[in-house]
Amino acid sequence: MNSCQGGEANRFLWVLNMIHKKFESPHCKDIIDLIPEPFVIINKKYQIVAANKHYRKKYERADSEIIGDTCYHISHNSDAPCHEKGEHCPLKSVFDSGQPTEVIHVHYDNEGGKEHVQLRAQPILDDDGSVKYMAESMICLDEVIKAEQMLIGRSSPMIRLTSLLQRVAPTRSTVLLTGESGVGKEKVSEYLHHFSNCHKGPFVIVDCSTLGEQLIESELFGHEKGSFTGATDKKTGLIESANTGTLFIDEISELPLPLQAKLLRFLETGTYRTVGGTKYKQVDVRVIAATNRNLRQMVEEKKFRNDLYFRLTAFPVEVPPLRERKDDIPALAEHFLSAIEGGSSHVPLSEEVIEDLIKYDYPGNVRELRNIMERACILANLGTMDPEHLIFEQFTYINSNSEVVQSPENNPEFDLDKHDYLNRSHGRHNKDRILDALRQCNGNRSDAANMLGVSERTIYRYVKKLRDEKQVS
Repeated sequence: MNSCQGGEANRFLWVLNMIHKKFESPHCKDIIDLIPEPFVIINKKYQIVAANKHYRKKYERADSEIIGDTCYHISHNSDAPCHEKGEHCPLKSVFDSGQPTEVIHVHYDNEGGKEHVQLRAQPILDDDGSVKYMAESMICLDEVIKAEQMLIGRSSPMIRLTSLLQRVAPTRSTVLLTGESGVGKEKVSEYLHHFSNCHKGPFVIVDCSTLGEQLIESELFGHEKGSFTGATDKKTGLIESANTGTLFIDEISELPLPLQAKLLRFLETGTYRTVGGTKYKQVDVRVIAATNRNLRQMVEEKKFRNDLYFRLTAFPVEVPPLRERKDDIPALAEHFLSAIEGGSSHVPLSEEVIEDLIKYDYPGNVRELRNIMERACILANLGTMDPEHLIFEQFTYINSNSEVVQSPENNPEFDLDKHDYLNRSHGRHNKDRILDALRQCNGNRSDAANMLGVSERTIYRYVKKLRDEKQVS
């Protein structure tokens, strides 16, 4: 992966040009801060002479601690240049050749943790054309890999989503995630936490749909000993547990009205009282909430507080359903397979399997796709995964526009008699329906496929299966 692509690469080169042409020395924070990643300028003695804000933040050091220190000491915790330790040194390469270079290194963060980084080094020349400094930008590949595993997909809806998330993640704003059940709102909240300024703090989840009113209050705010029947000990609430980190409140629409006022006060002031407590506690927590219901409608129905609604919707983010980002289905399916024992043997998926996966609308969204791939992996066992191993449900569901939608029917080849433990009673085209569609379309497979909502290849496979059965009989 190139750390500077497109506009970022142009900005990188522009900054170098500004430093070379307009500044005798590179101490210009306003200019180098335009580089969107950790960036340093180093002299021939391996000493750092300038570092941008991203570099200072990464290693949690002030300018006075970085300027004058060596690059190998800061990023390698070493007392010698990396080429003396057996690594390819970008600085030595740039000063020896006068040419830019890229290399992947193992660096160590300020806590000693190992990380893989890609370094992009460029020479900065003096008036005589000799190399005076090396400019180096870096990107942490471990961070990229982790982020890509958290939110998989490069479809247009996902690109728009990640763009929004990257903007709001570093802020302290409360974020409301909306979207249908199973779209991955919890994963999105993890992504926000990962890229937030409180990422080193805890990430705590509370699911309001699984708790009763009294239990929710106790779980969220904690309680004092003897505050109610059964409170035999003092309990620390999840809000306090999330101090310095992120609290993810899932299914916030299920929060009882009396507790909505208490939560609103906490969001406004950062203070709260435990159940049975008399003193207010102060914590530093970033709150992310999620719901699959229409909160605006709930406000109109007096089931959700208007003031809390507007406090939560300071930055609303809608997570798109899977049917609106079908380009991501192959990558998601292969990701799920890779996480299943023995599933990686089925990667990459065949075109036939991908085609059938893309046809389906996934009322259960990403969660349903994960289950489909797990079942397919079990059915395929050690053999080749074929479309007949994909089992899709047929049922009605309500989309984000409150429309009742009928999901498409399933692949006809799956033999339910062989796998009756799955107890799937809907979604199969039987032989009569296939033949009837072919008769109505005068044998045209393409027209029959369109009528049934399946691919032409599926019709072909089914006809071939019927012919084979006829020859056997």
